Amino acid sequence: MASAREDPILERYFKGHKAAITSVDFNPNCKQLATASWDTFLMLWSLKPHTRAYRYVGHKDVVTSVQFSPQGNLLASASRDRTVRLWVPDRKGKSSEFKAHTAPVRSVDFSADGQLLATASEDKSIKIWNMYRQRFLYSLYRHTHWVRCAKFSPDGRLIVSCSEDKTIKIWDTASKQCVNNFSDSVGFANFVDFSPNGTCIASAGSDHTVKIWDIRVNKLLQHYQVNSCGVNCLSFHPLGNSMVTASSDGTLRILDLLEGRLIYTLQGHTGPVFAVTFSKDGELFASGGADAQVLLWRTHFNQLQCKDPNKRNLKRLHFESSPHLLDIYPRSPHPHQEKKEIIEATDSTSRAAPEKGEDISSYFLNPSLIPECSSTTVKKKEEDFSDLPFESHRSIPLAVTDALEHIMEQLNVLTQTVSILEQRLTLTEDKLKGCLENQQKLFNVIQQRS
Repeated sequence: MASAREDPILERYFKGHKAAITSVDFNPNCKQLATASWDTFLMLWSLKPHTRAYRYVGHKDVVTSVQFSPQGNLLASASRDRTVRLWVPDRKGKSSEFKAHTAPVRSVDFSADGQLLATASEDKSIKIWNMYRQRFLYSLYRHTHWVRCAKFSPDGRLIVSCSEDKTIKIWDTASKQCVNNFSDSVGFANFVDFSPNGTCIASAGSDHTVKIWDIRVNKLLQHYQVNSCGVNCLSFHPLGNSMVTASSDGTLRILDLLEGRLIYTLQGHTGPVFAVTFSKDGELFASGGADAQVLLWRTHFNQLQCKDPNKRNLKRLHFESSPHLLDIYPRSPHPHQEKKEIIEATDSTSRAAPEKGEDISSYFLNPSLIPECSSTTVKKKEEDFSDLPFESHRSIPLAVTDALEHIMEQLNVLTQTVSILEQRLTLTEDKLKGCLENQQKLFNVIQQRS
């Protein structure tokens, strides 16, 4: 028997940003919280009471995403200034800048071993970086619109990405190929992530929905329609049996994945909520939104018995195993129907933040993120909102299928060619830089002799 559930409580709130919060992340040691904002700053907060916070300055435009490395010794950030920065999360806040994207960068994500970093951008690409050498490795191209998010699987073998082209794609990091594709005719996913055991993916939709798929059998497991506006972010509890979501309707909602139902609706923010995440121990979760506040909530979910939500949906014999690539190769598109004190670490000029009372909608990348509905106070829910849409079957002529497969093969060849050219261009730039440095040294020597 599971122990009685205790309600989540608002434990603390942090004020220091001057504009909307776009991203939040806990240090794996559960002692610090990093936040990103439209005010172009990152902030590092200590969870210990009465301790100072640090403001990191370096980006020249909106900071869209922030994440700690698995060891907690690095902090990655993405920005609309088209750069990615890697920070040392201490008092000095030194950072190095990565440039490769040609449009605003929307998300950053470390692999579980901390060796790789995935970045997603409005240039329609996902780029992978080597953290040991701090160098660009390769790009993933198949999306036809802005890529909003890219996440590694827990074992690092796969990457899941979502785009405004209304698709969610799964990539094999070894072959650098897209191995699965989920499409939706209604809306696009604002955020996507793997479940803690790596067998499922969950998406936060602009169509107000949250969807969970089992990627081993290509099946939609759960479909939640509990929000009145777009869902911007979600986070699995480390046990995998619950999830918290953030929405433009101004609410945080906690879903019981074992029972397939909404269990809590939390209101603490004024306006849209853009970011939410659980701490690594599952005892806390943090949220941030358009009101420029960061709220810290305490949970009691670790007292619940740990179960696998998949077991309530599918009869399979090997649920605890991570998905193997053979489980998802090959896949066709899968359509679904709708059912304090602050210390500034560095000096830099920054973009003006919106004034108090100014319409913040002009500061958001997608106007659909701003709710057109009035938020109302909702009490704890005990209703079942899980909705599994029916499977649709279409008969496609064999000739059309063959033609499409041939086109896909040619696109794959083109993608590989572009990736190779990018790598060669990087090597050429490094060699050219070395030649210029040697030439300068030689010139200095000649000058000294003359």
